[in-house]
Amino acid sequence: MRITRRLEFDAGHRIPDHASQCRHLHGHRYALEITLSGEIIDADGLPVNGMVMDFADVKRIANALVVERWDHAFLVYRQDRKVLDFLASLPGHKTVVLDVVPTAENLAAEAFRILDPAYRDSYGNHLRLERVRLYETPNCWADALHG
Repeated sequence: MRITRRLEFDAGHRIPDHASQCRHLHGHRYALEITLSGEIIDADGLPVNGMVMDFADVKRIANALVVERWDHAFLVYRQDRKVLDFLASLPGHKTVVLDVVPTAENLAAEAFRILDPAYRDSYGNHLRLERVRLYETPNCWADALHG
């Protein structure tokens, strides 16, 4: 069985080597979809009976590890020195420094890398992260998949 939980956050970024508009500082209303697979829990009397995982737990984990860290932050590539220096000049600015260029593809892969161990078999029902889908816009997204 597969389940999916969607969360949204706002963040800024830029793609330094992009040939068009995305090389400029800008932001997005991102949507993050987390798809998990596992067996449906058959345990009368337990709050998770009949579930793969409680959607509230899916949300709690994703919020703690990704959404709260990235929400209303500027996601910047470690090698983008001019932007890093600029952001450092803003007192108290929320900046997340990444080892990869913050494209939708790399952000989806990074979210998958962060979340995968947090969900793995946490309910004893062979639970695993199958996919992280990151929407950069309503019409553009990237999927990071298990395996």
